[in-house]
Parts: sequence; C-alpha cells; structure tokens
Amino acid sequence: MSIIGWIVLGLIAGWIGSNIVDNGGRGPLMDMVLGIVGALVGGAIFSALGAVPITGFNLYSLFVAVVGAVVVLVIYHAVAGRRRI
Repeated sequence: MSIIGWIVLGLIAGWIGSNIVDNGGRGPLMDMVLGIVGALVGGAIFSALGAVPITGFNLYSLFVAVVGAVVVLVIYHAVAGRRRI
C-alpha cells in the first residue's frame, strides 16, 4: 500500500476510533497520527491472534486499523488524561 493509502486509511481509522472512544476528534493531524499508529497496533494484535493483518485499502483493513486506533486512544487517554485546552 502506498504512503497516500496509509495516510487516508489512518485518517479515517483515527477519526472513527476517536468518535468511538471520546465522541470527538483530536484534530486532523492527531487523528491521522493515532490512526496510523493504531493501524500498526491493530495489525500486530490481529497477527498475534493468528488472523490476517492489514491487507490493503479495504473494509477489513479499515476494521483492523479502527480496532488498533481504539486501543491506542484508550492508552493515550490513560497516560495523557482528558485535559481540555
């Protein structure tokens, strides 16, 4: 998958994950970063469970990335807290 594909998938996964966890985005850049990290974490989790990790730009990969983004966001909130600026 190309870098543009990773960015788009990360942005979508970060936005969906952010809406699941705290019902609001962290901003496009933070959503993208957390989504890309979440895609990597989701791929690692699914790989460890014996499932297929991210396979390209499709719904299954989006699901894996969203699961990873939710995990990353929960950890992010636990570490950083729910501070509002």
